[in-house]
Amino acid sequence: MNALLKSATIIDPKSEFHNTTQDILIENGIITQVSQNIKNTNGYKEIALENLHVSQGWFDSSVSFGEPGYEERETIENGLKTAAKSGFTTVMMNANTVPVTDTGSHVSFIQSKAKNSAVTLEIYGALTKGSLGEALAELYDMQQAGALAFYDYQKAISNANLMKIALQYAANFNGLICSFPQNNTIAGKGVVNEGITSTLLGLKGIPTLAEELQISRDLYLLEYTGGRLHIPTISSAKSVELIRDAKRRKLNVTCSVATHNLFFTDAVLKEFDSNYKVLPPLRTQDDINALIEGLKDGTIDMVTSDHNPLDIEKKKLEFDHADYGTIGLESAFGALNSVMTLKKTIETLTSGKTVFGIEYQPIKKGAK
Repeated sequence: MNALLKSATIIDPKSEFHNTTQDILIENGIITQVSQNIKNTNGYKEIALENLHVSQGWFDSSVSFGEPGYEERETIENGLKTAAKSGFTTVMMNANTVPVTDTGSHVSFIQSKAKNSAVTLEIYGALTKGSLGEALAELYDMQQAGALAFYDYQKAISNANLMKIALQYAANFNGLICSFPQNNTIAGKGVVNEGITSTLLGLKGIPTLAEELQISRDLYLLEYTGGRLHIPTISSAKSVELIRDAKRRKLNVTCSVATHNLFFTDAVLKEFDSNYKVLPPLRTQDDINALIEGLKDGTIDMVTSDHNPLDIEKKKLEFDHADYGTIGLESAFGALNSVMTLKKTIETLTSGKTVFGIEYQPIKKGAK
């Protein structure tokens, strides 16, 4: 790629050019010059737009593409094209495929499907074999094949000893363990947040206690083992408090929040619209306020779209029977920028890279 960006405002806190307006010359995909009034002597494509901004490529820590197994929902190729159009240059793909991504060969296969994409596809290996929660998967082999972390997508590890062993084992090779924050015995057969709305609608509720108990358990296990823990898609005010306290105590824990949990309360479910059936469920405005505050003070490390396209047949059902999930890549930036400054929005969409060991290249000469 050869291009000259004219009068671009750079938003990159780690760059010496942060909050300045510069021309950026890109040759063969590498920044060769950052300064003002660069002359286009080579006839490269020139991009000069009003209010042009440039930042690090955005990062999404949780996307689910259908391939392999559910290609009719979304192929890897199409999913990566959607990510590119939405501003994301790196995405982490979940292991909820068929077969489940639980071996090194599965990781290598998925990587091969993305080798020609402009978007970098990073991969979660499953934490347990078949994501069944019974025995650890081949964690080290998957890491050697390129998996950056281990996660049974939206499946809680009920066995506390198994989670303890996972944290201890992965610590030997600096592996990152992810634990879905839900205690299934408390959640039961709930499908929405437990509260006034669930009572009015006659739907079984999932109390925030289900999330908070699981997080508390995992933080105790983390303190005992000294490993690395990432808690994806928290949704309650108390969860923010628990993780804030853990960080004060210097535990090696990070977390994310899904975009939809920042913008919608369970009140939108009054029409039984299954498009809003997500996991964790939509909570209350008090929870949203706490989540936004957690983003602002750094308790929450990143925002994810939690992009999970489904067959329409899985959504056009009675609410109880519809699947959990929604798309989100396309709307993530606009939604975030509606409640945060542009600077904070971009920081939020790029900060998660370092959690997963992805190199952060400031905008400067020599950067890709």
